[in-house]
Amino acid sequence: MLTRRLLMGAGLAVPWFRAIAAGEDATNRIPDDLQGVAAASSTGDAGVSDSEFLLGMSAAFSGPSRGLGIELHRGASACFEHVNRQGGVAGRRIRIRTYDDGYQPDPAVNNTMTLMLDDRVFLLFGYVGTPTVTRVLPMLKKFQDRGTYLFFPFTGAAPQREPPYGDFAFNLRASYAQETAGLVDNFVAVGRRRIAVFYQADAYGRSGWSGVRAALARHGETIAGEATYRRGTKFTSIMRSQVEILKKVDPEAVICIGSYAACAAFARDAVDLGLQVPMANLSFVGSENLLKLLLEAHEDAEPYTRLLVNSQVVPSYEDVTIPAVREYRDLMSRYDPQAPEELVKEPYTPFPHSFVSLEGFLDAKLLVEVLRRLGDSPSRQGLEAAVFSIKDYNLGIRERVSFGPERRQGLQGVYYTVVEDGRFVTLNDWGGRFS
Repeated sequence: MLTRRLLMGAGLAVPWFRAIAAGEDATNRIPDDLQGVAAASSTGDAGVSDSEFLLGMSAAFSGPSRGLGIELHRGASACFEHVNRQGGVAGRRIRIRTYDDGYQPDPAVNNTMTLMLDDRVFLLFGYVGTPTVTRVLPMLKKFQDRGTYLFFPFTGAAPQREPPYGDFAFNLRASYAQETAGLVDNFVAVGRRRIAVFYQADAYGRSGWSGVRAALARHGETIAGEATYRRGTKFTSIMRSQVEILKKVDPEAVICIGSYAACAAFARDAVDLGLQVPMANLSFVGSENLLKLLLEAHEDAEPYTRLLVNSQVVPSYEDVTIPAVREYRDLMSRYDPQAPEELVKEPYTPFPHSFVSLEGFLDAKLLVEVLRRLGDSPSRQGLEAAVFSIKDYNLGIRERVSFGPERRQGLQGVYYTVVEDGRFVTLNDWGGRFS
């Protein structure tokens, strides 16, 4: 059996591992010896037995973005726990083997090597972030004979949606291109055409920046100004320089492409320094964690939250008229899922409900349907056909889910939320709020 330890001992994996961790496309320069070993180990259906499906997850459970991995895992666990208590899928329980990558590419690559080669999981599920996923995709392409797919990553970036890596991932959420286009279109519609961008200086930030640029171009506009920050920035960091850069271009709105700690810090310093314009965030930001930071930092937080507008890729978890939302709220309350204790080493208080955990729940709910469609003799070879058989499927959120060879993203909907009474609620009137 091919394992990471075997490859390391043979001296075969180290050069390739380092190349991928550095962001290089190493898919065409694997040593011949490694290709032979990989091919020899690709037979059989690892990760599935008569009693369970074993899934693999690498996500942020530490660092300033840990809330994203924790909440995504909690939502998925609520669904899987319920399915397992009902007898599983065709008698098989669903179990997640989980590792922490801290929202950093190198640990994500290492974790994926472990999941694929040592743990031999059935599939990968619930990865968090563009900088991590973009480093993992070349591994899936290189080991495509093993048939290991990445299901429903928490990122709207393009690489897992288009060649050369789109064939190795399935997406549920709408893309960043769709989120940024919606934000730009709505801002322009209320007369706010001078739009600046604050973004994370990595693949995630560039993906969102590209989406904003393309959307503005369709309106005959360009990005008014831009400022960046480094991934891993904490809420305690000072964003004065970024705010001053953007103030000089006199924007009418700012679209932020980042994670919650940095975006909350930027919103705080923008208000304090007089940049009083609408500030939009993409769904990845983690709305509840962003809002919590701002509320806890200010006795009167209204000036810091009234101009926030966040796009979401799932409906509001407050809307109990939606069947899947009712189910989600019931199971979160019933099972009170927790992230793996050994991975959460920093203080964190989970939210009863959040957009991130709702997304994790919906991801898990759809994956259960995929596993059911594999039948009584599940195999990796049947996964793609099972996914493509999903047409006009009712997930319980009023938008039907469909997949196909040319459609590897199940949902297209984007929603918009603003802060009222200390929580994010659905925005129904852009003009009334921001014109």
